[in-house]
Amino acid sequence: MTQSESIIQLKGVDICFYVQENGFISLKDFVLNIGKYSFLKKQFVLQNINLDIKKGESIALLGKNGSGKSTLLRTLSGIIEPEKGQINIHGKVAPLLGLGVGLEHELSGIENIKLSCALMGMTQYETKQLMPEIIEFSELGDAIHWQVKRYSTGMMSRLSFSIAIMKQPEILLIDEVLSVGDIGFQHKCLKKVSDIKEAGATIIFVSHNFAEAQNMCSKAALVNNGTITHYGDINEIGPIYHQLFEN
Repeated sequence: MTQSESIIQLKGVDICFYVQENGFISLKDFVLNIGKYSFLKKQFVLQNINLDIKKGESIALLGKNGSGKSTLLRTLSGIIEPEKGQINIHGKVAPLLGLGVGLEHELSGIENIKLSCALMGMTQYETKQLMPEIIEFSELGDAIHWQVKRYSTGMMSRLSFSIAIMKQPEILLIDEVLSVGDIGFQHKCLKKVSDIKEAGATIIFVSHNFAEAQNMCSKAALVNNGTITHYGDINEIGPIYHQLFEN
């Protein structure tokens, strides 16, 4: 695949959730009203999303809380199925979607590494080869043998990040996780993401820190009220993004 070819395409994508429209105070109330009300209401989170992302591009998803940025990232990772539309992804995806996402809390750090590598399609040999590098990058020390449920928020973030980025991903999805942990580890993560970007990976990044997004990404998609209202050079999208918080 050349740099000019699309690695991610979304065409007319709608994403919705189903929420309870009418509440009931008792089981009797529920039974007596079966057929009288619609229990679930379709609530659209994103509508008519169209994106064409080229290999090697770095895209920031910008918008207010609740605009649908994280939902879009989860859809690209395969966690959420769209209600309508078409999604084409050509490449291996490494999602960093939030604290502890993808970790089994009853398992140890070591066991989570093995499980995650297996789910990414890696062989036992590949996992064994990468294991020391993952452990070293995480800086967890002996805590790598603890159950993840004993981890602090920063420790979970370290483990999640270390697992996701050690096998050079073609597409890296990042949702705010770089803001967790001490300053030293944050800088270490940003340096690693920069190296992955330089190696030709495509990056989609969600952050409320515009300076951080501007430093990492060359383009931006502005998500507002469930739609992408603007898409282009991040320096041109920036002033429009900031206007959202002035109204």
